Amino acid sequence: MAKNRNNYWVSPTKDGQWKAQRERSERAAGVFDTQKEAEDFARQILKKQGGGELITQSRDGTIRSKDTISRPDPFPPRDTEY
Repeated sequence: MAKNRNNYWVSPTKDGQWKAQRERSERAAGVFDTQKEAEDFARQILKKQGGGELITQSRDGTIRSKDTISRPDPFPPRDTEY
């Protein structure tokens, strides 16, 4: 099975902000004031790129949470009754 290389990490910066960074990338995709803003940004990128893993770190560097973002359904249901 091939490794999923579309992972994004949300981690703290040295100056107290939060960054969203693609795995194995040198530069951050975005830097934000809050952890939630960075998570929302990374989640939107993963949805647009077809899914992946969102890994969030706490301030001490430990992994706080992991969230698998699945790719969008190419054939959504057409029934709008329910």
